[in-house]
Amino acid sequence: MLDAATTRSSSRRRPVHRPSRRRGSFPTTADVGIWATGPTAASLLEGLGLALYALTTDLRGVRPREERTVEASADDGPGLVVAFLGQLLLLEDDDGFVGRSIRAKVVSQPPWSASARVRGETFDPARHVARTEVKAITLHRLVFDPGRGRARVIVDI
Repeated sequence: MLDAATTRSSSRRRPVHRPSRRRGSFPTTADVGIWATGPTAASLLEGLGLALYALTTDLRGVRPREERTVEASADDGPGLVVAFLGQLLLLEDDDGFVGRSIRAKVVSQPPWSASARVRGETFDPARHVARTEVKAITLHRLVFDPGRGRARVIVDI
């Protein structure tokens, strides 16, 4: 049985605040999905971009030494997601550049457009862990809903 002192001290405890995850991945039949949450279209693109890079390497080992600019445009939001992630993938494939942080600006009126500063460095096999190779971004089952703060994309591996 609890005494009054124990009851008082336990009722004063504050709930532990744990930050919610803003990005991640999920399994699909033959490919991999990435997801992000956030209050704006720009934050969704940022989260999806970091989730994409997290598939390819451990982001904790990537240093924000250099900055690159990425731009994309499309007729609608889902098309913008594919175009934007495709540009990030090209940055990695062509230059070997892996992003650690992304700051995006989005114009959500047709045509949609995004511009982003990506900070990171060139992939170094001596320091970075090679994970999954991403081949392409797909429109299959793509969800891009800035109003509800959620997005998910399946990528071809």
